[in-house]
Amino acid sequence: MIFETKPAQQNKPPTKNRMIRVLIVDDAAFMRKAISSMLKDDPQIVVVGTASNGQEGLEQIEKLHPDVITLDIDMPIMDGITSIRHIMIKSPVPVVVLSSLFSDGAITFDAMRLGVVDFIPKPSGAVSTDIDRSRKHLVDRIKLASEVNLGNIRRVRLPRIENGKNLEPYTYQPLDYILALGTTLSGPNTIIRLLANLPTTLPTAVVVSLEMSPKVLSAFIERFDTLVNWEICEAKDGIPLKQGCCFISSSQNNVRVKTDPDGTISLRKTENDKEPLNQLFTSAADVFQENTIGILLTGIGTDGADGCAHIQKLSGVTMAQNTQTCVYPNLTDNAIKQGCVNTVLDETALPQAIISVMTTE
Repeated sequence: MIFETKPAQQNKPPTKNRMIRVLIVDDAAFMRKAISSMLKDDPQIVVVGTASNGQEGLEQIEKLHPDVITLDIDMPIMDGITSIRHIMIKSPVPVVVLSSLFSDGAITFDAMRLGVVDFIPKPSGAVSTDIDRSRKHLVDRIKLASEVNLGNIRRVRLPRIENGKNLEPYTYQPLDYILALGTTLSGPNTIIRLLANLPTTLPTAVVVSLEMSPKVLSAFIERFDTLVNWEICEAKDGIPLKQGCCFISSSQNNVRVKTDPDGTISLRKTENDKEPLNQLFTSAADVFQENTIGILLTGIGTDGADGCAHIQKLSGVTMAQNTQTCVYPNLTDNAIKQGCVNTVLDETALPQAIISVMTTE
């Protein structure tokens, strides 16, 4: 059965027939010039201005009304994280972070939690080599950022934990279920909120595939692990699944669920770099059969629908975030139209739906 919910703010008109106005915020003059040079040859993008710190960036937003901002983190006067907080409250604009501080977990996690579109490691080395290799990725991200449903970006509020995790009373539960979560761009924000609202006593492991640079992922996971009661781990080749643990993989390093010869259920990296969500969902269902829950969240593209269909075929449960509440609706919309989703819910209703499936006798 599909449950629809109230509509949210509509997306912007497609960028196909309009110019994308970009503001570059970076304290290094050579980086402002380099980023401008990376973008200038694309006929759909125009750099409308630059700023050397967050405060200047806020002033430029008010004057120039850009469609997208590229934002450094380490800046004087006002740093990038503080800037994001002000931007999202006062003058919401899609933000693509371009920073060399990708190994700082607190920074990467906060940026994702506050709702940036993506966190891209800043190119290093010679401008003519490393920066040029990153051009296509940055251009693609800016174009996708311009399509974001800005009204659905909400920062995640987490309880302040002064002395480590605020652990729930823990009693061992068997690994009866698998919860597979699939998302692409802008998914980390949704994953943070979902895990923060799921009890760790559920008899399941969680496996997540999301779109994030592998350079950023490790630091993000390290920080995430300190702020929720789930044990947050990187999805590495051969790692055994266990109850109470969430395993996160970058869509650039696809993983499958597999039963080892000794009966251990583990994750295995695959050589196939296509359709990470379909691979995850299909393999999870092959192992856990009717005890598989596959959920598609906000994202770009059409991946995941075939995997959802396979879960349904083996009597598992499929859910999708309501397209009207997604930052990007493509993933869920495609699966819903194909009829391979059992339940469609707002993001805030997903935790209770998951709990209900695993606790119903």
